[in-house]
This record gives sequence, C-alpha cells and structure tokens, in this order.
Amino acid sequence: MQPFTKQVIQVIQQIPKGHVMSYGQVARTAGNPRAARQVSRILHSMSAKYDLPWQRVVNKEGRITLKSDAGIRQRDLLVDEGILFGLHGKIDMNRYEYIPEEIIHVDDLI
Repeated sequence: MQPFTKQVIQVIQQIPKGHVMSYGQVARTAGNPRAARQVSRILHSMSAKYDLPWQRVVNKEGRITLKSDAGIRQRDLLVDEGILFGLHGKIDMNRYEYIPEEIIHVDDLI
C-alpha cells in the first residue's frame, strides 16, 4: 500500500461522529493537496475493508456527491449523527467541518 493511501485511510478514520471533511481537505491533510479524486477512489475501494466512516466525506461545498441510493444512505447516516442539512441539501461546513489538530505522519500509520 502506498504511503499516501495509508495516510488517507488514517485521516478518514479520525473524522469524529457528527463532523465531515471534504475530499480536498482529506487530501491536503494526508499530504497531497491535489489528490481529491484519489481520496474518492480510496473511499470507493477500501471503505469496507478498513471500516471507514465514508459518509463523513463530502465535497467542498458541503454537498453529497453520490447519486441514487448511496447518496440517500449517506445523508441518512449523517442525519443519524446529528448533522443538519440546509437549503439545497448543503451541510454548513463552518459548523460541521472537522479540522485535525495535527498533520498525519507516515510513522504513525496503520
């Protein structure tokens, strides 16, 4: 597994219940600010294996990007965690965004 992939997994595992991060924010925290799409691929392929709280990752506007049943499921899971959706289905990132206190270091990984 690549170091960036390990870092992304660890960042996502640390998002607390009732908070979200954007794909880009996860990428920046994991050390590659230009890898938001890679974060999406990691979520898609590794969420089940690493029991990732995939529902806590949204786009930078606070919107769910998944379509159909997966998007509905994500919204339901976030509502169950106490996250409220505003107009047009947006999450208030100022209120619910998780900002890690420190940058992830490769030595601390899985």
